[in-house]
Amino acid sequence: MIILHQIDPIALSLGPLQIHWYGIMYLLGFVTAWWLGRQRVRAGRLPGVSEASYGDLLFYAMIGVVLGGRIGYVLFYGFADLLRDPLMLLRIWEGGMSFHGGLLGVVAAVWWWSRSHRTHFFDTLDFIAPLVPPGLGFGRLGNYIGGELWGKFTDGGWGVVFPRAPEFANWSAQQLQTQFAAGALERYARHPSQLYQAALEGLTMFALLWWFSSKPRPRYAVSGLFALLYGCFRFLVEFVRVPDQQLGDHGYLAFGWLTMGQVLSVPLIVLGLFWLWLSTRSPTLQPQLPAAEPAKG
Repeated sequence: MIILHQIDPIALSLGPLQIHWYGIMYLLGFVTAWWLGRQRVRAGRLPGVSEASYGDLLFYAMIGVVLGGRIGYVLFYGFADLLRDPLMLLRIWEGGMSFHGGLLGVVAAVWWWSRSHRTHFFDTLDFIAPLVPPGLGFGRLGNYIGGELWGKFTDGGWGVVFPRAPEFANWSAQQLQTQFAAGALERYARHPSQLYQAALEGLTMFALLWWFSSKPRPRYAVSGLFALLYGCFRFLVEFVRVPDQQLGDHGYLAFGWLTMGQVLSVPLIVLGLFWLWLSTRSPTLQPQLPAAEPAKG
């Protein structure tokens, strides 16, 4: 089945202010992480940490996602643009966020928070890891709604026609709808790679990590599984996703197929395997219910 993408990326307009679905997806990801994390804090899965302290951790993580995601995108995918126009780093509203950069930002935030709360860095990281996939899933849905980061052409008789793709640069909305109704756009159908990533990085990773971490695991194990799963899923989806054209030969760095996303995912796979091995000789953090607050009055 061929689908014509016709979703408006703007959810709400209030005068000159436009609220995009992508921003709403970010908000949903943070709200979900806050709600899920609060349940586990109440269950004593991060001993000695209160709900208020967890709120601080999530706030730092939010800053890490935004700053790390933007800086990572500029360094990994748009460094030449940065050299020409340094102020583009600040124009976040124009788009351009990197998961790998955002991940580094979150890791930095977790390190800073753990240091100030005298909590083992990997105990905090293991706690945070299962809360991240819902945000990844929502983010990829935001990419799909915005009609960006689409996949390669598919000749399987199914796919999505994205009006923002370069082959339709001079087409009007009416032309697209007319040609689509006539069945003339099937050869332009692309893999909805955003939905593949939402299903793998969001739904599948969340189900596996939430189940795996539902009981105490040795230190490094949950973080290791997160890194391994994301690295493998991202590496595979890159084969059907259009690479960033500004890099290398038509977006490929080597061999006519290796993308920047794959290069950045390999270290995650290696780290994941190393942390899982390290977990076999590490202690397990046991739950400890928070002390009841004294009655007031």
